[in-house]
Amino acid sequence: MTAAQPAPSGSTPTAEGTGRFTWRFVTPVLVGPVLNPINTSMIAVALVPISHDLHVATSVVVWLVAGLYLASAIAQPTMGKLADVFGPKRVYLVGLVVVLVAGILPNIWHDFSAVLIARILIGIGTSAAYPSSMALIRDQSTRLDRKTPPALLSGISIASQTTAAVGPVLGGVLIEFFGWQSIFLVNIPLAAIALVTAIMWVPADKTRPARTGPKPTLRDIDPVGIVLFAGALASLLVFLLDLKLSLLWLVGLSAVLVAILLWWSLRSRHPFIDIRMLRRNGALSRTYLRMLLIYFGAYTMMYGFSQWVQGSAGYSADQAGFIQLPTAVLAALTSIMIAKNRRLRLPLVLSGAIPFVGGIVLVFLTGASPLWILLLVAAIFGVPQGLASVSNQQALYRQAPGDQLGTASGLSRTAVYLGSILSSAAIGLAFPHAPTDSGLHGLGIAVAIVVGLAALLALVDPALRDGAKSERVGDGLKAE
Repeated sequence: MTAAQPAPSGSTPTAEGTGRFTWRFVTPVLVGPVLNPINTSMIAVALVPISHDLHVATSVVVWLVAGLYLASAIAQPTMGKLADVFGPKRVYLVGLVVVLVAGILPNIWHDFSAVLIARILIGIGTSAAYPSSMALIRDQSTRLDRKTPPALLSGISIASQTTAAVGPVLGGVLIEFFGWQSIFLVNIPLAAIALVTAIMWVPADKTRPARTGPKPTLRDIDPVGIVLFAGALASLLVFLLDLKLSLLWLVGLSAVLVAILLWWSLRSRHPFIDIRMLRRNGALSRTYLRMLLIYFGAYTMMYGFSQWVQGSAGYSADQAGFIQLPTAVLAALTSIMIAKNRRLRLPLVLSGAIPFVGGIVLVFLTGASPLWILLLVAAIFGVPQGLASVSNQQALYRQAPGDQLGTASGLSRTAVYLGSILSSAAIGLAFPHAPTDSGLHGLGIAVAIVVGLAALLALVDPALRDGAKSERVGDGLKAE
């Protein structure tokens, strides 16, 4: 497509613009963000086959989950920062090349080390897609001098979050017919499509709307902030995945690194995490907190329920994937149904209230529960995933400062991964040796409490009032 000329500095999209978001631009913007969520969830049904094939203990193979969590939680805001500073198209393309390499690696190096390295590379490479796509959309909106279509924002929320519900189903099918290596190979055609179409149809970074201030430099990336953030998160993750008193010092280390990060961020000219902006922008901070709480429930259901279905209810990996098919179908249908909705409060309240009911239902399941009950539970958790992904996406786009949208988008994914990390810790506590009915009941109570808090937070949040449904409230909150 022919890129429009950059809009004048300081201009904002208006409803009067005559430009159009063509399918050529939209295709690569939506394909790339699919890669991270499906890789996050496909592994849920692949851990047992990988453990058996590579003769690795289950306590070790769980690092295939944790490795991608950690890599993604750190890389999402890092890639967003790089996209903001050096251009989203460049960052997007480099990330896709990394994914291509990672998809091949386990198929030419048959060892657990290769699989773990591939998962970490996938986490890093796929993390470029979502924040870059968000920045690309905003740049294009400014070029075209028009507001971003709500349906496009809903589309990217479906691609970057709702598709996680498809992962267990897709993973089950691939493993059944092609073996566990296929969950890595499936990345190659998807990444190749996104790479080729992005090269051909996404406007070059040199056509980005002009930005005020000096030309970005490497110092704008804030490597010190990134290292502090990574160290704090890694320390916490290692402790949560192996809860022992002897490792309690890691919590102290994480707290110290967080304190240093806060100190550094408040004194840095271009902080990796803009604490001052988050402190002023309470609406955005509350959106991050809601995402953490909601996705704690979603990932606890995805991983904890999947393990219980295989370990206690006696189903195979591919059957466990198909049992979660109602989650995927209803999440997708719900996302499509509310794609053009601009009212946020009710969908976000329901995104916590509905899984609250699901958590209560989990308390009454046993290994002898009939299949239709298991399918019903999976269905209950599908609707809120669609509501949460679309509505939180809308909230993020309105509330994030325009010149930090890539970083803010990356941090939103970090919030999701923090929820998943806490979910992993809860599952580890519930299933210390093997999945049990009592462990599942404990998880159900934990889910009900956490998502109930998310519903309450949405109910009382003043930023979600209907009168604020159309403006971007974050544009006036520039970095100091």
